[in-house]
Amino acid sequence: MDTFLDIFNSITLLKIIDFIGTFAFAISGIRLASAKQFDWFGAYVVGAATAIGGGTLRDVMLDVPVFWMHDGIYLFCTGLALVWVIIFRRHLVHMHNTFFIFDAIGLALFTIVGIQKTLDCGMSIWVAIVMGTMTGAAGGVIRDVLINEEPLIFRKEIYAMACVLGGVVFAICDLSGMPAGVTLTLCGTTVFLTRLFAVKYKICLPTLKPEDDKK
Repeated sequence: MDTFLDIFNSITLLKIIDFIGTFAFAISGIRLASAKQFDWFGAYVVGAATAIGGGTLRDVMLDVPVFWMHDGIYLFCTGLALVWVIIFRRHLVHMHNTFFIFDAIGLALFTIVGIQKTLDCGMSIWVAIVMGTMTGAAGGVIRDVLINEEPLIFRKEIYAMACVLGGVVFAICDLSGMPAGVTLTLCGTTVFLTRLFAVKYKICLPTLKPEDDKK
């Protein structure tokens, strides 16, 4: 009975994390689409691509059934995000940090889901870190392409590297034998805080410059 409850609680926790991450990422995508004056359908497409894009690539590479094709809750969740933005759009105009906060939350939660699902497939931890990073960051790349913006991970801002750092923390905690809840919490917190402090204190990676600039 205890084993069943542990499994049930673990699955439920991941489902809740996945749902919140989907909602957060969908809002970030829809918010940017509204700034580009997309219609409702266009905004929904951008929100859905942001929310499920990274996970779709992950599942294809892991050769497992694509998650949203077997559970309509993800597309429904994106619809809820669209309704939320429509209802509160006037307030969002004055909330300059809304996009950033929701994007950072989604980044952290999706990194957790990507890492855990990869480990559940029997892959090694380094593959899980790569897949966690893809789950968290790839949706943002698709979003930026759809709205005709330079993808965020290609700029100087620390974005995908936050997922990598979170993955490293996950690996350390997992190898140390920490409880699953603590491991997931520390991983997500690392991703979120890394992204937060990187933007707040303008911490960025060095820019690769052409050789001509040295002359």
